[in-house]
Amino acid sequence: MDKTEKGSKLANMKLEEVTVTGMTCASCSVRVEKVVGKLPGVRTASVNLATEKLRLEYDEGRVTFENVKKAVEEAGYGLKRRETAKHVVIPVQGMTCASCAAHIEKAVGKLEGVARVTVNLATERADVTYDPARVRLSGIKRAISDAGYTPLEIDATDATVDHDAQRKEREIRVMWTRFIVAASVSVPLLYLALVHMIPGASIPLPRFLNPVRFPLSYATSQIILLIPAVIAGDQFYRVGLRTLWHRAPNMDTLIAIGTAAAVLYSISNTIRIALGDAAAVKSLYFETAAVILTLILLGRALETVSKGKTSQAIKKLMGLAPKMATVVHDGGEKEIPISEVEVGDVLRVRPGEKVPVDGEVIDGYSSVDESMLTGESIPIEKKIGDQVTGASFNKNGTFALRTTRIGSDTALSQIIKLVEQAQGSKAPVAQLADEVSGYFVPLVILIALAAGAAWLISGQSVAFSMTIFTSVLVIACPCALGLATPTAIMVGTGKGAEEGILIKGGAALEAAHRVQTVVLDKTGTVTEGRPVVTDVFSAGGLEENALLQLAASAEKGSEHSLGDAITQSAERRGLSLLALDAFQAIPGQGIEARIGGKTLLLGNEQLMSARGISLGTLVDESARLAEDGKTPMFVALDGRPAGIIAVADVPKESSARAIRRLRDMGLEVVMLTGDNPRTAQAVARQVGVNTVVAEVLPHQKAAAVKELQDAGRRVAMVGDGINDAAALAQADVGIAIGSGTDIAIESADIVLMKSDLTDVAGAIQLSRGTIRNIKQNLFWAFCYNVLGIPIAAGLLHLFGGPLLNPIFAAAAMSLSSVSVVSNALRLRGFKIPRDAPVPRRANIRRPS
Repeated sequence: MDKTEKGSKLANMKLEEVTVTGMTCASCSVRVEKVVGKLPGVRTASVNLATEKLRLEYDEGRVTFENVKKAVEEAGYGLKRRETAKHVVIPVQGMTCASCAAHIEKAVGKLEGVARVTVNLATERADVTYDPARVRLSGIKRAISDAGYTPLEIDATDATVDHDAQRKEREIRVMWTRFIVAASVSVPLLYLALVHMIPGASIPLPRFLNPVRFPLSYATSQIILLIPAVIAGDQFYRVGLRTLWHRAPNMDTLIAIGTAAAVLYSISNTIRIALGDAAAVKSLYFETAAVILTLILLGRALETVSKGKTSQAIKKLMGLAPKMATVVHDGGEKEIPISEVEVGDVLRVRPGEKVPVDGEVIDGYSSVDESMLTGESIPIEKKIGDQVTGASFNKNGTFALRTTRIGSDTALSQIIKLVEQAQGSKAPVAQLADEVSGYFVPLVILIALAAGAAWLISGQSVAFSMTIFTSVLVIACPCALGLATPTAIMVGTGKGAEEGILIKGGAALEAAHRVQTVVLDKTGTVTEGRPVVTDVFSAGGLEENALLQLAASAEKGSEHSLGDAITQSAERRGLSLLALDAFQAIPGQGIEARIGGKTLLLGNEQLMSARGISLGTLVDESARLAEDGKTPMFVALDGRPAGIIAVADVPKESSARAIRRLRDMGLEVVMLTGDNPRTAQAVARQVGVNTVVAEVLPHQKAAAVKELQDAGRRVAMVGDGINDAAALAQADVGIAIGSGTDIAIESADIVLMKSDLTDVAGAIQLSRGTIRNIKQNLFWAFCYNVLGIPIAAGLLHLFGGPLLNPIFAAAAMSLSSVSVVSNALRLRGFKIPRDAPVPRRANIRRPS
């Protein structure tokens, strides 16, 4: 074997570590090693039973991973590769229409190792998921460059949005400058071309610009005026011709070909004039090319400004973060940049300041406005041990916090990341536009050539055919098609974030508008999620407060949640707790305590019966409370009944209002709970739910959702706990309450940061409004092209109507893109109504 062959074989050798599943003992690991080691091309195979890892070295030219996996599976075990996929968002410069985005997706998608690629024209970003073992980031960027576009540097810092905003501001300034330059020469050029055609024009032209007497000077002056306009619009020629060279023509290609045709035709006529054919002066179209470039530059400038407004939600969120923090160190205080704060630092926050980062209050007391995070305008009281969120506003107290999360780990940064990902995603409704855009520009070029040739063959002049050819190229607008969906998604998800509704992507946004049934978890979603005292019924001459004081004093030694509810109720009423002489918990029945020489019993009917205490009419009162879904606890003092304290997990104040709104929207509402049917039905009556599924175990919740789906319903599941995660994932749309567990939030498609059920209806309304906006945009984009291209091709002229001037075609094309973006911006005015009255059927008794 020579050195070349040896080097080639070594180049094919691959070292990989994979997970083996199903092994239980040493013989299993030996078996796997033996099976894999016998495969041709496998050099070494070593299994570690403790870590369940197979270290594998093999020749990729002779054996594949799939061969190894098949052999292991046939031996009775499983093989899993470590998840190596990476996700990156690459800013891309030079895109102008949907065809550009489609071409980049095609170019990058062809690379081996690229699992998914989505290019968003509105955000000008390529969202790529790839296997770094098979393709490098530099290879992806090279594919974008080879396609004729410019991949920009990926900024992983929190300043990404600031940099992006600065880049867009520069782009806007450049576009306006280009437009001003083009307009400053196009206006005199247009005047020069048309003034001699206006009967009785009183404004004289210099003698050397008379087209009849000095045709060559007249033509040369037009060329001189045209040059700045062409320079201002050079991007159309650079990008357009480059994409044509790569066989992926875009909107710039159409503009470049159309205006170049007018310029070249006019130059050829200028040469004819120079050769002595003065009549050719009537066939100059320099002003057409200049005005087309000017109008399209104006459209691009307006479009760039409008697109900048679509990401204002991100800018607002970024602007919330404070730049400085006051750190407490060695007994002193020092102001430092937020970037220098470390986890564990102690920071001081004074009234009127923003909380710098996420942390835990370790000293002081204040009320904090968290509306930036939750949308709730009422300040939240913060005391020692409470968590505070970076960028929230400290209202009146001074406190110290210990930093728990900084930088990209803070809640605000996570929200920004979530919104950015959502804005960069595509909704399934965009697939049609994407497919059409890929074929659109080549088809338009063919139509333009065919229309021009047809008119020429029919006997029309070259000038007439060129007008048709240019008009068709210029009026076609894939820009509108490409912007229809992403701009609406950007504005919709951004608006949702401002309202405390985090939508994780275009697919979730689209799915929400199809929801027919909303399934609500009871505990923590419809209800408060914690027991509170609802009724205090006294007997035997005691006042309510005296009864509650005794019960709370007895329960302060208990760790039961019901006892905690009683203690908190007494604290809310300002009742002081009495000293305990003795305390005993009686499992399954209640407690017994000695207070001030008196014996107090607190528990269920079984406890009272065991102690021989006759409850009399209290039994009827207890039955009534139990029918309402409350847990009644009897109180006896020195062997005589003293009253009843009822505890329940009461509905949230917004629940009935939210459910009423969902039903008014035509949605079926189902409450799902593991609680007993009587309690579930009691809560359902209070909040207005007609359909209740009770006694559902956690693992059965997903099955209950699937059962509704199997019946043909599109289901949204709303929950907050770990036991809701599977159901959230199973549902067509999973909606997590923001105060819930991390795993529930992770499983959901939509997160309600305000933890308000009213926002369920708000999220669905926002989805409906956004999808309606997208459909409007797509309709007008398609309609515009379906009607505009035939008119530009001379359809009306064929039946005696007018011929479309290329200048008006350019104006119409620019207007279509601006109108699509402007329509999407209307979503910024969306408001979630949260002040609807509570329905009369809701008979909710608030905590005592």
